[in-house]
Formats: sequence, structure tokens, C-alpha cells
Amino acid sequence: MITGDGGSVAVVDRSRPADRAWLAHAVRLIEADLQRSADTHLLRFPLPDCFAEAGIDLYLKDESTHVTGSLKHRLARSLFLYALCNGWLTERTTVIESSSGSTAVSEAYFARMIGLPFVAVMPASTSPEKIALIQAQGGRCHLVQDPSAIYAESHRLAAACDGHYMDQFTYAERATDWRGNNNIAESIFAQLALERHPVPRWVVVGAGTGGTSATIGRYLRYRGHPTQLCVADPEGSAFFPGWRDDDPTRTGTPSRIEGIGRPRVEPSFIGSIVDRMHRVPDAASVATMRELETILGRRVGPSTGTSVWACLELINGLRDDGLDGSIVTLLCDSGDRYAGTYFDDDWVAARGWDLAPYRVAVRDFLADGRWTRS
Repeated sequence: MITGDGGSVAVVDRSRPADRAWLAHAVRLIEADLQRSADTHLLRFPLPDCFAEAGIDLYLKDESTHVTGSLKHRLARSLFLYALCNGWLTERTTVIESSSGSTAVSEAYFARMIGLPFVAVMPASTSPEKIALIQAQGGRCHLVQDPSAIYAESHRLAAACDGHYMDQFTYAERATDWRGNNNIAESIFAQLALERHPVPRWVVVGAGTGGTSATIGRYLRYRGHPTQLCVADPEGSAFFPGWRDDDPTRTGTPSRIEGIGRPRVEPSFIGSIVDRMHRVPDAASVATMRELETILGRRVGPSTGTSVWACLELINGLRDDGLDGSIVTLLCDSGDRYAGTYFDDDWVAARGWDLAPYRVAVRDFLADGRWTRS
């Protein structure tokens, strides 16, 4: 650089060969893990014959089959590579993340892979099953009573231990290559190639960070697909009113559907690429989640219930408008993580949710196509 002392030139060298060697090793470990991983399945959902005959298909991208059990495995991998290649992580760094559970499970997995300590800052209401999964991956859980305090507490902890706050809510939309490179959108289209509707009419996702909706929405535009993006949002979340009113400063309440919905519009949520949003009642999310166990023969998580409810609303609309096409949504994680919460009747009752009318609505719709909810 040029200094002011008579035009002399000084050189500052911050190269650290040992750090670069560790970085190359860490990246290689993460990339090797990807090479060992198979793609997740795209499951055809068994809709009633009336919809099949009308040319309407529904698919679930089963993200629960990742080694850490959820959609967030993709995000965690991208966040670690992003932080590593930005020089934010060294072999001495403690990794901090604010998370309601699944992201922390996946980040703990990658932190242990490259030999770094990991701390998850989480709401105290997070399911015990998720806490146990984080601990099983070598992570430590730091619980806070106020869910809105996780951001500030994560910054505080990172500063206190000279660590790095990964901040999924800011970096999710930029850490993933939305043009392709084995992202979830590219995978969906590849798997649909031989179906009768290889270009879906809708892709439906929930939003936690907003990173998945940002990746899919950008990919759709980049590839010139007419597919529209629908975001399903739980009660109280700031995403829906913020998007509706084009107001990124809108606030809401902490979500009662783990993994999606936020009390603020997160920086990674790109509303301009969302075509439609559905606000889904929490009781409808949980009712749908429970009904899917009978249909699929396995349990799914509550955010999958939110998205599938929105899919049923879209399917009903397609039928009413005389349109055909396919809809794709995500099976985000396994319901086994929620045995003591969303699948526990006493826990559900304590939250004042009446699942019965929504369960009947889902059951009737999946039996003969009758949609009894407005």
C-alpha cells in the first residue's frame, strides 16, 4: 500500500500458510462428504383418482434422507463452505448458530467433521428430540427463554469466545449457488424430467431463513421456467404480512411450527421472487402432519404439514379452474423428532389447537377430493 511518508511503499503480508493448508483440508472433507451422498428421492403423492384423471400430480422431495435428517443439511454444507472460503473459520474457531433445531443438527455434523466446537443458541421450547440430535453430533445447546433473543445472544457468545456466528438468517440466500451446482431446484427438475408434467406449475415451500425459497425462485427465473413459487407461512409469522404489504420491517410473533415462520422478516427472505403466499393455521399444519402418517406410512415434521396444506389448497384451485399440472413441495424432516411434542396429544391440547376439523378436511380431500375448508 502507499503511505503518506514521502511516497514510500510498505507491504503488509497476512498470508498464513498453515491456515490455508487447514482450510484446503476442511473444504476437501466437506466436498468428500458430498461425493459420498446420494440425491434425495422425489416421491409421488397418492392423490385421489379424480385428480389423477384431471392431470394433477403432487410430489414430495424427501429431504429427511440426508445423513443429518433434514432439508437443512444442504444449507449447513453451503454455510460452512461460504464461511471457510471467506476466511471466517480457522482451526481455532468456535462456531455459533441461532437455530430452532434442524440447522443446528446439520451444522454440528459439519463442525465435528472439520474439528471445530459448535454451540447452538436455541429457544427453550425446542423439542427434546432435536436437542438430543445436536448433542449426538457433538454440539452444545445454549437455551434462551425469549425466542427473539437468539440473535443478540449468538453475537454475544461469538464475541465472548472469539468465535464465528454463522447467522443462517442473513447468509442463507447468498451461500447457496442458485444457478445450479446440485442445488435443490436443479435436482427437482432433473427428477421430474420423465413425468407427464416435467415443468411443475407450482413449487411450494415454507420459509425459516428464506434461503430455500430464494434459491428456488432465482433458479426458476434463471432457467426461464414458468413455474410459480408459493411460500406457506404459519400463524403469527412476519413473512406473510411483510410480503403482502411490501414491508420488510414488519414484525410478528415467534412461530409455533418449528423450522418455519419468524418474528421478523429475515434478511435472506427475498419477497420479490415469491408469486404467492398462504397463511396456514397452526392447527391445520399439525392436523395435516398427522394425517400424512396414514397416507405415507411414516411420520413427517410440522413444517411439511404446513406446506402440504397449502398444496391441497392449490390443487383445489387448479381443479376449480379446470387446469392441470404438477405441484412439488418438500418433506423437510422426519416426524420422529417430534414424538414428545406435535405427536403428543397433551402437548397439542396445551396449545389450544383443535385438530379435529382440519383432520377431517384433509381426510375427506384425500379420499374423494371434497374440500370443506374455505
